[in-house]
Amino acid sequence: MKFKFLAVFLFSFLLFSCQNDNQERFIEQKKEAKKREVIFNNINNAWGFSVPTMEPGAQAVANSWVEWRDFVNEINLKPKSTIGAFQKKASTLSKKVDSLNKNIPYKFNIPAIKSRISVLTTKIKTLDLYMQLNQIPDQKVIAILKETNIEITSLQMQMQEIIRKSLIPIEEYESDIIRMKDTSRAIPNTMNQIKPVPVE
Repeated sequence: MKFKFLAVFLFSFLLFSCQNDNQERFIEQKKEAKKREVIFNNINNAWGFSVPTMEPGAQAVANSWVEWRDFVNEINLKPKSTIGAFQKKASTLSKKVDSLNKNIPYKFNIPAIKSRISVLTTKIKTLDLYMQLNQIPDQKVIAILKETNIEITSLQMQMQEIIRKSLIPIEEYESDIIRMKDTSRAIPNTMNQIKPVPVE
C-alpha cells in the first residue's frame, strides 16, 4: 500500500514538475519571440539606403561601371517579411561591394575613389557581421546603416568633383607648367659625378 502511495506521489510530482518546465519554456519562448519581433521592426524601419542623383556627366561615367550599377540596384531592393531576408541581403551586399574595385572607369581610377570604396566596403562588411550574429545588435545595425549612407554620398560627391574638375578648361601655358613640375622629367644631377682634373 505504501509502495502504491509512493509511486502515485512520485508520478504526480514528476507530472507537475514537467508541466512547470513546459510552462517556463513556453514563457521563455514567448519572450524570445517578442524580442526578435522588436529587433526585426527596428531594423525594418531603419533599413534604407539613399543613393543621391548625380550630375549628368558623373552619372554617365558611373553608368559605364557595371559593378557600381549592380551595387546600387542591390542596395535599392529592400528585403521583406523576415529577419532571414535581411541577413541574406547583408551577405549579398557584402559580395557586391567587394567587386567595386574591379573595372573602375579610367576617370575614377584614382586613390581618392579607391579609399572611399575601401571605407564603404568596411561599413558593409560590418553590417553583414552584425546581421549574422545569433543576437543581432539592432542599435548597432541602425548606426552602421546611417554611416553607410554617409559613405555612399561621400563616394558619389567625389565622383562628381572629378568630373567637374575635368571640365575646367586648361589655361594656355598650364600644361607646360605641369610638365615642368614633373620631377620624373628632370635632368639628372651630373655635377657630383664629374671628378676634378688634378693640376700638375
